[in-house]
Amino acid sequence: MDPMYIIIITFVFIYGIVVGSFLNVCIYRIPKKENIAIVRSHCMKCNHQLKWYDNIPLFSWLILLRGRCRYCKAPISPQYPIIEGLNGLLWILVFVVNGLNIDSLLYCLLASALLTLSVIDFRTFEIPVGINYFILALGLIMTVYHYTEWLGHVIGFFAVSIPLFILICVTDGRAMGGGDMKLMAVVGLLIGWKLILLAFALGCIIGAPVHILRMKISKVDKVLAMGPYLSVGILISVLWGNQLINWYLSVSGLI
Repeated sequence: MDPMYIIIITFVFIYGIVVGSFLNVCIYRIPKKENIAIVRSHCMKCNHQLKWYDNIPLFSWLILLRGRCRYCKAPISPQYPIIEGLNGLLWILVFVVNGLNIDSLLYCLLASALLTLSVIDFRTFEIPVGINYFILALGLIMTVYHYTEWLGHVIGFFAVSIPLFILICVTDGRAMGGGDMKLMAVVGLLIGWKLILLAFALGCIIGAPVHILRMKISKVDKVLAMGPYLSVGILISVLWGNQLINWYLSVSGLI
């Protein structure tokens, strides 16, 4: 393997875990309506402000702190290194599969946004509107960058969101949440109508059996947080969607 490529991927991972550290801030503070930019990082138990070296992604939790606050010795959730490491791996996966280009940068930011909203939605059954606005901005950038394909992106904005809007109106919001509808709209603008249709189908296919199992095993409520499952469907579609669509058309004899 080309040494320069390894160096680039290494830097991608480093940037990914740094962003992952910020995602942890968002996951904790957004549901509490706390400022994510001004307030200094602090221990959740003793409220002591953390030093800069206590915030080094992965290294601080694993080596320096060993999962405990330096000051009060309270356990620090393993969520922090998990989110940081997972975001770094997602960024590597995007660049390895999609190549080193502008699209991959936007998809990395999309993956980070999806990771954040998935954890928040899983815990609160709510997708923060600010994250949807962030993905909308990514979609606008992608549409302008690929201006010759603008129509496919615009159709993607409505391809799933309009049917979901009708479903929400008919069921008075019992079948689907408004945040899910908005997510499908802004992601549809980013990835286009073909991939957003596939993403929604995959999200439903993955979400239904997994949630049924969770209800059987963990006795969770029937209320389904769709954000995490839709996010998995979106990521699969971004990375391998065109291949899956071509495979389906081939085996079905449509091409």
